[in-house]
Amino acid sequence: MSNQPIQAFEPPYLMAVFTSVRTEGGSGYTETAARMSSLVKEIPGYLGHENAHTPGGLSITVGYFRDQEALDAWRTNLEHREAKARGVKEWYESYTLHVGTVERSSGFVRGR
Repeated sequence: MSNQPIQAFEPPYLMAVFTSVRTEGGSGYTETAARMSSLVKEIPGYLGHENAHTPGGLSITVGYFRDQEALDAWRTNLEHREAKARGVKEWYESYTLHVGTVERSSGFVRGR
């Protein structure tokens, strides 16, 4: 995982914000999360994603997609759908998903 934010892309593009709180335990979660992180990179139009975790257990993942077609390909991917179902059954105490269009994007890196 990088300690740098995802670069700013030329808008418009989509972002999917997944915020969750995990259950205790959760066998297989780490391996499945790694597989999903690898699998999403195969989606044409996938731009990148970022993760953040609070000490209290809140996790936020923001995925960036060039267009609705790319986001739909991820949403309907069979392995991803199976992981989501397992998440509801075993891994998440709660979650929310917010999808929006990015209309403005900019960035800054010190020293560049």
